[in-house]
Formats: sequence, C-alpha cells, structure tokens
Amino acid sequence: QVQVVESGGDLVQPGGSLRLSCAASAVSGDIFRVYGVGWYRQAPGEERELVAEVTYDGDTTYVDSVKGRFTISRDNAKNTVYLQMDSLKPEDTAVYYCNADVAFISGGGFHLRSDFWGQGTQVTVSS
Repeated sequence: QVQVVESGGDLVQPGGSLRLSCAASAVSGDIFRVYGVGWYRQAPGEERELVAEVTYDGDTTYVDSVKGRFTISRDNAKNTVYLQMDSLKPEDTAVYYCNADVAFISGGGFHLRSDFWGQGTQVTVSS
C-alpha cells in the first residue's frame, strides 16, 4: 500500500505565503511511479474543490481563484508535489488535501495502480 502525507499548513496573515508538501511513500512494496497529483481544499460547510493539479510530465492546471498566486510543482525523484501559495487571502482558509495517482508494486509482488488521499493540512489566513 501507499501512504500520502501532506505538510506545511499553518496560520498566516493575509498577503503571506505558505508552501505545502505532498509526499507519497510505500508502506509495503515499492512505488513505481506517481502520475497525476491534485491539491484540493475544503472549507467548513463547503464542498471539496480542486485547486491545482500536475501531470507526471509537469503540465499544470489551476482553478481561476488561485491563478497567478499559487504554483504547483513536483520532484519525481522524491515522489513529492509542492503547492507554493503566495498573496494568501482569508478565503483561502481550508483544509488542503492531496490526491495522488500511484503505480506501485504490492508486498505480494503485484503491479497495481490506484489513487490515494492524504489526511489533510490546515491552512488558516487571518490577521
């Protein structure tokens, strides 16, 4: 199985910056490749929304509300995806989740592919 862990959430003032990380690791077996990865966020009482996503080759897409402020990037050697968030606004406050499409070799030697969610990291933008 594969574990996805987000980190980097914090309390920040409006206009500030944060860098979130999303790291995939094998609990058993080994990771062959991390394909597309998406960063999502969910504010209280709201539905979860896709904020940004990146393909294995580095192609990126963003929701309109974060274009020009957020940058998604990846380090394939580390199986890690980053979300650089600048010019943060109070409306960016949410729990941020990472979803990764992963090809892996199970502990039993099977070649599998599935998507995995992390547990989320809290981002709060407030003065």
